Amino acid sequence: MRVYASVLRIPDYRKLWFGAVISLLGDGATWTALAWIAVSTGGAGTLGVLGVCYSAPVLLGGLLAGKVVDRFSRRKLLVFDSLVRGAAMLAVPLLYVTDVLDPWHLYVVAAVFGLFKIIPIGIIPAVLPDLVPKKQLPTAIALEAVAYGAAGMLGPALGGLLIPLIGGYWVLALDCVSYLVFAGLVLSLKARLDRPGAGAETTGDRNGVSTERSSWRPVVAFVVRDRVMLVITITFTIFNVAMGMLIVAQPWLAHERLPGGATMLGVLVGGLAGAEMIGSLIAGAIKPAVRPMLRIGLLQVISGSGLLLLLGANPVLILVGQVVCGLPAMLMTVSSQSVRYQRTPEVLRGRTMTLMRTLMHSAYPLGAIVAGPLLAGDHYTVVVLAMAVAAGAPGLLTLGLVRNAVVNKREPETPAGPESGTPAESETPAGSAAQAAAEPVGQTPVLAARSAQDG
Repeated sequence: MRVYASVLRIPDYRKLWFGAVISLLGDGATWTALAWIAVSTGGAGTLGVLGVCYSAPVLLGGLLAGKVVDRFSRRKLLVFDSLVRGAAMLAVPLLYVTDVLDPWHLYVVAAVFGLFKIIPIGIIPAVLPDLVPKKQLPTAIALEAVAYGAAGMLGPALGGLLIPLIGGYWVLALDCVSYLVFAGLVLSLKARLDRPGAGAETTGDRNGVSTERSSWRPVVAFVVRDRVMLVITITFTIFNVAMGMLIVAQPWLAHERLPGGATMLGVLVGGLAGAEMIGSLIAGAIKPAVRPMLRIGLLQVISGSGLLLLLGANPVLILVGQVVCGLPAMLMTVSSQSVRYQRTPEVLRGRTMTLMRTLMHSAYPLGAIVAGPLLAGDHYTVVVLAMAVAAGAPGLLTLGLVRNAVVNKREPETPAGPESGTPAESETPAGSAAQAAAEPVGQTPVLAARSAQDG
């Protein structure tokens, strides 16, 4: 754990990390509250619509965010996002106490969340190289995923505990407070978090890639031409279709098949996030794979296979299945982040990360669209089988196309100093993603990842 403590001793990184954890805790509690309100008042159909509204706008949000993340102050963008989403969450309890809250208000709030959430998802991993030394970057990447996992585990559980005590509507008011805390911590950073480079709109070509700051074209061209980046984008996007189905299946199970109600929902969502957090911690401690894409493909197959344990709706097997799914999912996510950090030119970092995360997160509503009607028709077994295929089959694609496309050289076994971080799934020839330069897309996309995961 010393490698993690050494990174958290960096003041600006510590503030950003803790602020993100607090905000993500609020988000996890909010989703539990919104999902419970929807399934309690309108059933699986309403829940499916909410899931789509919660996740579908990320596609539009990503397209808009890509135009600004490399052009404006990232500090101001993070604060703006927090204020907008905080106001949206606060609107729900205010409408409730005035007795004018309708279901469509919940859909609007969920849509606002989905529209703006890509801003921190794209920006936070992009600014990590500005906050930590290169040698500690892999550990910082893993800690970012840990933040998503920890908040994803505790946030839904917290929401499940608070709903019977204060009501789901007031859980959203607490989420508003968490946004304000994050905004305050971002404003307290010494790092300015300005946009990268300060020059002209076009900085020329780097490695044959145009770097126009106002265009998506160089980013799309880079991802399409790089086979590894393209395979990561496609396979993680398909994987997230399964996760979108799971997001809808969890509250349905808690309401229709399992005992415990809202508390059980918090356990299900938190259990998956807890497995992802453990996976993040392991990823930050193990040595980098010699063939990282081989590792990623195998982990994805294992993750998809774990979802088969959800067949039969046994609560113990469901929890075990989520662990088998979530733990390797985060291992492969952190590993892929290092690959993307290495391969992405610095000037394209923000937009590349935003593009990949946008595509990956846009898969969640597709899963919700599929799962909602199937669950409403009581076709739970079909949903589980579809999730397992969508999560595991892309791993076979990775193994078939790029399993040997990235080969790392092992670093000589040398004693690590007390402040030296263990590379987390580094993809660089020297074994450290940080030393390889540009950070890429990461997180899944991380952050998270959490996925948030990130996926």
